[in-house]
Amino acid sequence: MSEYCREQAETLPQVVRLAAQRYGQRIAIVDGEVSLSYAALAQSGEQVARALIALGVNAGDRVAVWAPNLHEWILAACGLHAAGAVLVPVNTRMKGPEVAEILARSRTRVLFCIGDFLGQHYPDQLAGLWPATLEHMVVIRGDSNEDGDDDDGGRTLGWQAFLARAAEVAPEAVHAREQALGPGSVSDLMFTSGTTGHPKGVLACHGAAIRAFSAWAGVVGLEEGDRYLIINPFFHTFGYKAGWLAALLRGATIYPHQVFDADSVLQKISDARITFLPGPPTLFLSMLSHPRLREYDTGSLKATCTGAATVPPVLITRMREELGFSKVTTAYGLTECGGCATVCDPADSVETIASTCGRALPGTEVRCADADGRTVPPGTAGEVLVRGYHVMLGYFEDDAATQEAIDAQGWLHTGDIGVMDERGYLRITDRLKDMFIVGGFNCYPAEIERVLAGHPSIAQVAVTGVPDPRMGEVGCACVILRHGATLDESELVAWARERMANYKVPRYLQVFDSFPLNASNKVVKRDLARLAAMRVHNVG
Repeated sequence: MSEYCREQAETLPQVVRLAAQRYGQRIAIVDGEVSLSYAALAQSGEQVARALIALGVNAGDRVAVWAPNLHEWILAACGLHAAGAVLVPVNTRMKGPEVAEILARSRTRVLFCIGDFLGQHYPDQLAGLWPATLEHMVVIRGDSNEDGDDDDGGRTLGWQAFLARAAEVAPEAVHAREQALGPGSVSDLMFTSGTTGHPKGVLACHGAAIRAFSAWAGVVGLEEGDRYLIINPFFHTFGYKAGWLAALLRGATIYPHQVFDADSVLQKISDARITFLPGPPTLFLSMLSHPRLREYDTGSLKATCTGAATVPPVLITRMREELGFSKVTTAYGLTECGGCATVCDPADSVETIASTCGRALPGTEVRCADADGRTVPPGTAGEVLVRGYHVMLGYFEDDAATQEAIDAQGWLHTGDIGVMDERGYLRITDRLKDMFIVGGFNCYPAEIERVLAGHPSIAQVAVTGVPDPRMGEVGCACVILRHGATLDESELVAWARERMANYKVPRYLQVFDSFPLNASNKVVKRDLARLAAMRVHNVG
């Protein structure tokens, strides 16, 4: 095995090989009754790679994973990387039409899909929506058809039937695929929603993820032997790159967690003696508000990293004093820069950790600029620009959007407004885009508006975020109704839930006779957001 890895990994398959060499029988993943050592993880990943090659997957092909946090998700990702393929993570909250669009645009050839999850049979959501390029669906758990589906010509396979295909391919074929990869090879294609209303595919490479999250893990205090409970979804960079990848880089044990609820998380912390637990502020607020918090033993908790929303200083203090974390820090990033650009030092003051996102990662430049791209003085608001090794390779097959996002000097224009202090610490103050964040998930109004505009009662719609004590923000649909039409909140919510991921569904409906407009007759979203918040919360 040693001939296929180096002392310092440059690709994700090398991370797995090197971890198996270093940690051997140390437990890599604990998922319910399943416990996999680092050595077994490497062997299982290779088996997945052989099976994918048997299905006809070539180097550079896209392979998607649409499943919750499970050990099979990690095996699928490690295997497809070893086969030289590109990972396309798919949000489990998306509905069939949303998933079909991503699979079609990425020309995904194989999809790993959960069977039954949260009361739904996920493969059924793609009934009649299979893109022409999708050749196989591998159903992970929750599917009775382990031998394949005769009705679709063998295109659908159960997990065990899929793994059995590995016998058709020699291990040497995988080794050749791995050796053909380099640090600049594309590792994943992550679709992120945008202001255009259509998701854009972010291309990232192997070496950048390894370098960035090796640095991140070192700052936040993730160490060999840690027991890492990963609640952040694997389809998100927080659960994937700052999650199981960081754990593999450091020799920690991964505990995947499918669905957050305070009871199960607190019980898992107590039972498994969890030491490392990152997540958005919503997660910790829910834990702290649990009526029986003191009945659970959280004394094993050591380190955490939070972000994705404003963090009140009292939350940092409570996380330390009531949950027992000795290291609490915050970070900032976006998919287009691999998920992380800045991070606070856990030794920083509570005020610094709560009010800033920290300083740039080593090898990364971050500055705030005016509309002409000139750096603004410390303490002055400007657009946050990022430059460095982990900025995306570009948007998949979208040169125009790539050139709009990354300028000629290599600066990524994030669309966020921030203030840099004299120490180089960044504070996010606003957004150029009218994106809002629901429980850590980015919501782009244009995308939601595009769907809601199809409702028969709606003449015009504008979506904005309004404050929410638990989720940080939630969506509010501001609508002008068609003449003679009626619409109530519950009806709109039910209609929207059939067509979009739940976190995108507006929680509120506000009916207007007209919207505030500027001189160009464009909706003034800032004014509309203020009016919506006042109505929702009965202020003013």
